[in-house]
Amino acid sequence: MGWYSQTWTWFEGEWHEGNPPIMGPRSHATWQGSSVFDGARWFDGLAPDLALHAARVNRSATALGLKPTESAETIVAKAHEGIKKFKGDVALYIKPMYWAEADGVSTIIPDEESTRFCLCLFEAPMGLPANGLSVTQGVFRRPTVETAPTDAKAGCLYPNNARTLRAAKAAGFDNALVLDMLGNVAETATSNIFLAKDGVVKTPIPNGTFLNGITRQRVIGLLRQDGVTVEETSLRYSDFEQADEIFSSGNYSKVVPVGRIDNRQLQPGPLYRKARELYMDFAKSAKV
Repeated sequence: MGWYSQTWTWFEGEWHEGNPPIMGPRSHATWQGSSVFDGARWFDGLAPDLALHAARVNRSATALGLKPTESAETIVAKAHEGIKKFKGDVALYIKPMYWAEADGVSTIIPDEESTRFCLCLFEAPMGLPANGLSVTQGVFRRPTVETAPTDAKAGCLYPNNARTLRAAKAAGFDNALVLDMLGNVAETATSNIFLAKDGVVKTPIPNGTFLNGITRQRVIGLLRQDGVTVEETSLRYSDFEQADEIFSSGNYSKVVPVGRIDNRQLQPGPLYRKARELYMDFAKSAKV
């Protein structure tokens, strides 16, 4: 095995162990970036919202001009089939992907009829909350839907996230709060973001610059059902600097606290703990 953890991939009608070759130098996705993916989780025998992730990858494919070839139900069924190939209780990342193999009417436009699919599952331990992430303001900004396919979970968007994250780590932080083109906070470089102030939870309103995450939507709904006021609104970096609590939500680690913003220390607070507990209780009770 190479650098990757234990991996199984469904591709062209069969399961492949390891990291099988799926593209060549002439594949449209290789040099034109026509690929989308999604990510779900399996941990502790649970796969919360797996069907929603499967449905979203199909929407992402359509948004990027690709043609979804698998139903959400098929993706879910194959994911459960793949889960059985792993031993032990190590958490898994579940990644369905679509990409274009051939050019369309020009080398830039992908041929939607050449769309290919794979489903990749690999071992990936859950990130532990501990004392929380450290964050600073991102150096780079999120594009708008007029300038990039922000309505899809597209692979071509992630180099911008990577350079934002690289700059944050070089400055001594785990992550960054990324602004949109108007200067409002959109998300972190890897997840959606929340703050709590005076007992109210606030989170950036979806404005076409970032994905309205599945875990984000779930956390908002669970908090509201529990009687917590959650506001989706425009937020500036200064709002986070003055927050009582900050926490993030995302598929990879679910709900995680922020323990430091710039030089200001924060403690995992009661609304973060409520959000995480409510999410984990949901995950344990949900039918997947």
